[in-house]
Amino acid sequence: MNVLHVCANPKPTEESVSKQLAAAFFGKLIELKPEVELVNVNLYDEKPPFYSYELYKAAWYPVFDENYEVSKVEELAMNYASKQAEQFNEADVLVLTMPMWNFGVPAIMKAWIDQILCPGLTFSISKEEGVKPLHKVKSVVLLVSSGGVYKEDDDRDALTRQVRHSFGFIGVEDVEIVWAEGQNPLFFDNYEENKALAIEAASEIAEDTAEIDLSPAAEEVAAD
Repeated sequence: MNVLHVCANPKPTEESVSKQLAAAFFGKLIELKPEVELVNVNLYDEKPPFYSYELYKAAWYPVFDENYEVSKVEELAMNYASKQAEQFNEADVLVLTMPMWNFGVPAIMKAWIDQILCPGLTFSISKEEGVKPLHKVKSVVLLVSSGGVYKEDDDRDALTRQVRHSFGFIGVEDVEIVWAEGQNPLFFDNYEENKALAIEAASEIAEDTAEIDLSPAAEEVAAD
């Protein structure tokens, strides 16, 4: 099993609840599947550039015009996206670790998603065939913390909607969410209890992840 872990939290683990969820998740996953191949991407060490006009042209102009020739400048603009997409395409499971900031994903995570969701890198697209995945990712695990508490389908929650729709667009429908809510101690006296419950849930999701069927037969069923 190949796992790509992308983290968008600048805090050290002892101060970051989402990173503590990740520690619990990977501790259990590696305990159950020590052969896991894990690739870690800390976005504050490998910062994604913002989406540029040159990247847009390199990614999308060949979709609209099969004779379009990508320039050297446009090719260079694809460097980060190409490297990250290669790691993404090799993964069976994608794990995203982040806090909720202002009701959505951190900007640095949005920038990373913008880089890898490129035609020709992680998916192909055409009028005849629609969107076809170029990756093998079967599941996204979302490890998130927030100061507030959000009920299911809360209109204020733009984070999980964005993750679901972004990766659903390229064929990944299985999204598992572990959420440590109510982490603002100014308003929630039970923030430690909430964190403990989320850490326990992270271990449980790791157990489910360890059981994902990666056999060729399972891939054929999924393709059908």
